[in-house]
Amino acid sequence: MEHTTDSALVVFSGGQDSATCLAWALSRFGRVETMGFDYGQRHAVELACRTEVLARLRALSPPWGTKLGPDTLLTLDAFQQLGETALTHDVEITMTASGLPSTFVPGRNLIFLTLAAAQAYRRGIKHIVTGVCETDFSGYPDCRDDTMKALQVAVNLGMQARLVIDTPLMWLTKAQTWGLAHDLGGQALVELILEHTHTCYQGSRGTRHAWGYGCGACPACELRAAGYAGYRERSASGG
Repeated sequence: MEHTTDSALVVFSGGQDSATCLAWALSRFGRVETMGFDYGQRHAVELACRTEVLARLRALSPPWGTKLGPDTLLTLDAFQQLGETALTHDVEITMTASGLPSTFVPGRNLIFLTLAAAQAYRRGIKHIVTGVCETDFSGYPDCRDDTMKALQVAVNLGMQARLVIDTPLMWLTKAQTWGLAHDLGGQALVELILEHTHTCYQGSRGTRHAWGYGCGACPACELRAAGYAGYRERSASGG
């Protein structure tokens, strides 16, 4: 199958990073589709947020709305069956004996991106966009640049294709990710991300902080809050 170079499939969770990646793709490609996953995540509220963000992105920019195509949501219960993690079960968020946080879901991004590649192959889409990052992140090995490069090779060999895995946030800090959102869609996009995306591992949307909704204490909230503070500081200084 011929894969159109002016097309992208964004792995879209409903969080800050994937929303920024979706805006990035909409600014670069003529046709953009999205894919999300219901894997029994503790913060399942992100699934409702992703629907809201998609609708609001269409309203924010009519040209983006024209480019934004179908959304696919897949259900995966295998991760819960394989064993407990702090993202799939109500267990404490701690560091484990392996040196990785208990929020690490082994194989999650590998499976997500393989399924995204299968969808891209079927839909004639060239680019797969994901919000993984190796700068401000929780130490997950499946977010690293080497993993993405190896996975791109594997899916292309396995599908006899020339798909591209794009990682626009890979070397950005969280502050720079906020800045990228501003560059792509101005303050309106920043406000959309603040108000309507979800990052908190606890699934908490009861408290609205300066940086958005969340418990304020989990690692995801801490990264998002610190990034937003850095972004605001740079903006105030004209940086």
